[in-house]
Amino acid sequence: MVADLERARRVLALEAEALTRLCDSLDERFSTAVELLANAKGRIVVSGMGKSGHIATKIAATMASTGAPAMFVHPAEASHGDLGMITAEDALILLSNSGETAELADIIQFAKRRQIPLVALVGRAKSTLGDAATVALVMPDAPEACPLGLAPTTSTTMMLALGDALVVALLERRGFTAEDFQAFHPGGKLGRRLLRVGDIMHGGAAVPAISAGATMADALIVMTGKGFGCVGALDEAGRLVGIITDGDLRRHMGEGLIGRTVADVMTARPKFVRPSAFAAEALAVMNQRQITSLFVLEDDRPVGILHVHDCLRAGIT
Repeated sequence: MVADLERARRVLALEAEALTRLCDSLDERFSTAVELLANAKGRIVVSGMGKSGHIATKIAATMASTGAPAMFVHPAEASHGDLGMITAEDALILLSNSGETAELADIIQFAKRRQIPLVALVGRAKSTLGDAATVALVMPDAPEACPLGLAPTTSTTMMLALGDALVVALLERRGFTAEDFQAFHPGGKLGRRLLRVGDIMHGGAAVPAISAGATMADALIVMTGKGFGCVGALDEAGRLVGIITDGDLRRHMGEGLIGRTVADVMTARPKFVRPSAFAAEALAVMNQRQITSLFVLEDDRPVGILHVHDCLRAGIT
């Protein structure tokens, strides 16, 4: 077990050192590559063979999910018709540690004939890929973590990190926002975490609200009919000034309750939320205050209501 831990630490130390060297080696060529990719009118096509291909697939997927239209093209399939997926409007990112991957030759020639800009993530500047690239991002010479020096480990780690650096530089240049991220990630935990209150609230006629001057008899009809266990009290301008909940009813229970006004029974200055707030934030408020509903306000006027069950149905916990 001790030997295993030592091996693991050796691998991580080698790869961490290589990433530090990669970081120090970056220069204006990186900015040129970002500019080239950002100016592509079509898609960013990423390709590589073997382990580099797996890294290329991940880079393409991350770019596509952060606002840069991208796709992976397998180099072997490209030679059998998939070159037709690449257009003169696209930009290419090709990955090869040696720079001599034979399967990339047809893509390189295709790009040269059509003057398609090509960014290379390569381990050797003086190589077929390095020479053919519009911009070559050359990784520093670093030993593979494999004790035989054969299995792609350190080199693929640097490729992955360099791809992430391109992704982040592109998304920041594009002004990619959390709202954009949610639009591309509607499913899964990330998408749920970024849901806004306005996405899942009840609006329009579903909002339980009544004038603060109305009688409790009318308030109970609205409260029962809407089914949220509460009713909002509005002033003459339609602004939310209070709320009546089941708890308020219990506290004021008596023979004269029906004849009293909403203003007599309501709790003033209730908690509320904005439509633009994250639904997860609203759920946190409800859990903290031990309440089940929040009115959604714009300009102090209710535009919706959010129930804790709405958050749970949306998968927000």
